[in-house]
Amino acid sequence: MRIGIFGGTFDPPHIGHLILAAEALDQLKLDQVLWTLTADPPHKQGQTISVVETRFQLLQAALADNPAFQISQVEMDRPGPHYAVDTVRILQGQYPLAELIYLIGGDSLRDLVTWHTPRTLTALVAGFGVMRRPGADIDLDLLARDIPGITAKVQFIDTPLVEISASQIRQRAAAGQPYRYFLPPQVFTLVKAFDLYRSVGTKTVVK
Repeated sequence: MRIGIFGGTFDPPHIGHLILAAEALDQLKLDQVLWTLTADPPHKQGQTISVVETRFQLLQAALADNPAFQISQVEMDRPGPHYAVDTVRILQGQYPLAELIYLIGGDSLRDLVTWHTPRTLTALVAGFGVMRRPGADIDLDLLARDIPGITAKVQFIDTPLVEISASQIRQRAAAGQPYRYFLPPQVFTLVKAFDLYRSVGTKTVVK
């Protein structure tokens, strides 16, 4: 069994996320994509993000009609900060016979050396599924000097260019600009019902 691990804050989950996950599922011949909702991302300390219960409901709505997409609560069920290497270790225990493919963007691969124990993470996963992004030039030979073995574990995923980000959606919502079609309909319905993102800088809660 081949499982993709797709981590993020998903605040909110949008069509770009879904397109990337679908392409990874197809091109990497995955059996399943586990969406690991990060409750306490170490790279976003000090930033305001929606409470994890709200984001969990949004993600449930986004993934409800695709059985190949499942939510893992591995990062919700333990205190943070949450590091990828710890998440992978726990998932290995839960799926001992699976090949775990960690899905990241090209910019994240380029900066992998700055992650928490990147050599250990590289040794643990069966591979990295890397989603190409414009401007994220990656010198694998240079990266391999700091992370031996990384080159053999990288598989690039060709995806349509979708210039949508969660931060952009939050900013558009706060500014009163249209963002409806950046989201799956069921997610947009919840965003409106919960009255999310009206004011950037205000911690959102479920109403």
